Amino acid sequence: MTQKQSFWKPSASIENLRLRADLLRHIRNFFEECGVLEVQTPVLGRAGSTDAYLSSMQSRCSGGGLNEPLDLYLQTSPEFHMKRLLAAGSGAIWQLSTSFRNGEYSERHNPEFAMLEWYQPGYDLHELMAEVQALISEVLEVERFSCQSYRSLFRQHLDVDPFTSELSQLQRLSHDKTGITAEDLDRDACCDLLMSGCIEPLLGRDEITFVIDYPASQAALAKVKTDDEGDQVAARFECYYQGIELANGYHELTDAKEQAKRFAADNEQRQALSLPTVTVDQYLIDALDSGIPECAGVALGFDRLLMLKAGAERLSDVISFSIDRA
Repeated sequence: MTQKQSFWKPSASIENLRLRADLLRHIRNFFEECGVLEVQTPVLGRAGSTDAYLSSMQSRCSGGGLNEPLDLYLQTSPEFHMKRLLAAGSGAIWQLSTSFRNGEYSERHNPEFAMLEWYQPGYDLHELMAEVQALISEVLEVERFSCQSYRSLFRQHLDVDPFTSELSQLQRLSHDKTGITAEDLDRDACCDLLMSGCIEPLLGRDEITFVIDYPASQAALAKVKTDDEGDQVAARFECYYQGIELANGYHELTDAKEQAKRFAADNEQRQALSLPTVTVDQYLIDALDSGIPECAGVALGFDRLLMLKAGAERLSDVISFSIDRA
């Protein structure tokens, strides 16, 4: 059978699609028992992600009564719209959202993917981590878990301190460990390279592993705090199992002025990297300014969770039609 003849078929088996439906039922039951409201927010928005390491897809909407065409972004996650709901008084909320990220296609990536995201007003980071651990433990039947700091992992596996080591040392180490030329990389880029290439594959081998206290420069939309060694760190975590990143959680930033500052800094970084600037979400800034409850939130890769549950090797094995068959 030729490729043309076979590519009409789904990339996932029917068995895995049934497992996908079962997982969605399980998650709905989990949040219903927790008293968390299911919501649905737009996949199109007037603003995109300013993060220099994410690439938003764009679309144009015109006609049908619009005074002028609207340039819209396919959302990289439902975060901004969900925070506007929190500011409007929604209380605890969750959703399974279709999200989009350009230039991401591999065994663990697809440009269109399912993001499980939820927010718990009044929670701190450790309470949210306990909830994430409870959900993943139920789904994957894993009881053991651990929590390690970003700094301790670098010390343990690479014998460097990501906060205090000289940049030249991190650049040399990045090149030695990955073979990638690193002499022009900044501290964060070196640390990202070392983390993804050397440390992440070792995480969560026989347990769920949480990583906390990332450098403040990697805070994104999280609050910043001071760690035990006096350095500024992000109030966020990432969760791994079998060397795969499953979730990214924040003690959410609620300061509108600080958020606007970070968006502006992101676009400055994009310009420095010769990347197009992205429209800032002023509606989110206005929502934060109006008052949003202190909360913690997390984004979890639904497709990756399903991949692990199914024992699949590729994301395409659990998505009905991966991008090469769409």
